[in-house]
Amino acid sequence: MADAPTAPYDVIIIGGGPGGYNAAIRAGQLGLRAACVEMRETLGGTCLNVGCMPSKALLHASELYEAASRDFAGLGIDVSPRLNLAQMMAQKQESVNGLTKGIEFLFKKNKVDWLKGRGRLDGPGRVTVEGPDGTVTYETRNVVIATGSEPTPLPGVAFEDGKVVDSTGALSLASVPKSLVVIGAGIIGLELGSVWRRLGAEVTVVEYLDRITPGMDSDMAKAFQRVLTKQGVKFRLGTKVTGTRVVKAGVELTVEPSKGGEAEVLTGDVVLVAIGRKPFTEGLGLETVGVTPDARGFLANDHFKVADGVWVIGDVTHGPMLAHKAEEDAVACIERIAGKAGHVDYNLVPSVVYTFPEAAWVGKTEEELKAAGIAYKAGKFPFSANSRAKINHETEGFAKVLADAATDRILGVHILGPQAGEMIGEACVVMAFGGASEDLARTCHPHPTRSEAVRQAAMGVEGWTMQA
Repeated sequence: MADAPTAPYDVIIIGGGPGGYNAAIRAGQLGLRAACVEMRETLGGTCLNVGCMPSKALLHASELYEAASRDFAGLGIDVSPRLNLAQMMAQKQESVNGLTKGIEFLFKKNKVDWLKGRGRLDGPGRVTVEGPDGTVTYETRNVVIATGSEPTPLPGVAFEDGKVVDSTGALSLASVPKSLVVIGAGIIGLELGSVWRRLGAEVTVVEYLDRITPGMDSDMAKAFQRVLTKQGVKFRLGTKVTGTRVVKAGVELTVEPSKGGEAEVLTGDVVLVAIGRKPFTEGLGLETVGVTPDARGFLANDHFKVADGVWVIGDVTHGPMLAHKAEEDAVACIERIAGKAGHVDYNLVPSVVYTFPEAAWVGKTEEELKAAGIAYKAGKFPFSANSRAKINHETEGFAKVLADAATDRILGVHILGPQAGEMIGEACVVMAFGGASEDLARTCHPHPTRSEAVRQAAMGVEGWTMQA
């Protein structure tokens, strides 16, 4: 066993993903002696290495490829694009490498130690790291658990490299499959399904529920499904997958109606299992500090605290399982450890689906407001009436603003359209300050921009929308 430092750390973070590395950097900025335990060869966790970042690299590249193949001629640009999948994968990895190296630089800049290896709790104030240099136990005043999540397996479905894959495998297929079956109509499944459809695959999405994107406003979800269907994605909703079998022709899936009925077999060259993610807590030594996950594997917390000197952030605790939520948790948690105030309003954490068009939302859906008995008004504006969207031939979708019927305070904003993920930030700011739909409606927006659609939707709450 190697020797540990004699002086204890102020905080050790277990996990180097968006929650972990942001916690470590903030701790260093506040003058705390900090270390981050990460077992991967690179920092950044799932998000930077095999999640958010590589998927966005492929979404961007595949969107340009499809535009060049389908749309450029109508704009007066004659080209004959040819797919070079190896180069597309190489540029993806180059981007990822640059980002992970950037985190290493920030660790050094803020005097954060990277403890390479697998970390676990070893009683109060102790973290043991099994790494390339042996096993070392470190003393620390605080531990932050930021171990994130992993793909949820599906009973009856066994993964097989290149045939039955999770999101990580779908990011590095060696060739474009003729047919891809996606199990799960959530954000990950629809994004990766979109990538491979653009590159030439026939994509079928199988979903247990009778709708896509659970958690999204149903009005927007229905419109979103129509757009994706028009693009060529096939949907089998209300359908349960009971098993898979790899055969010479590809992969056979046994499916049946979710509410009961006769089984049938679907066949695809590749199957992507994307039914969600679950907290990663295996082998963390939680029992040594008296912490037990709940029935779903999450670690419940009291303002990020789960035991004396033990804190938790990101996907491993409750709240949206999103990288930017983990980042917010990280800053708030470290500031609490440093004796400052730290808080995250999960109602103001936006969600984005990075397809084309994008879908983005923050706050309450109409279904949630109705279920809670909250009286509200809605304003809605289509991108087909937005000048910039018309000029760019990007007219699918709409913006919708939901506001309290009595106070006019904005309760939710939902955008299906080009660059929706960029525009939703405006809604987050207005809502964070308790703004009303009239505040947004009377704020001058540049013309012509897509953002005017959001303003027009806010104007529509009181019925004074002006068409482009």
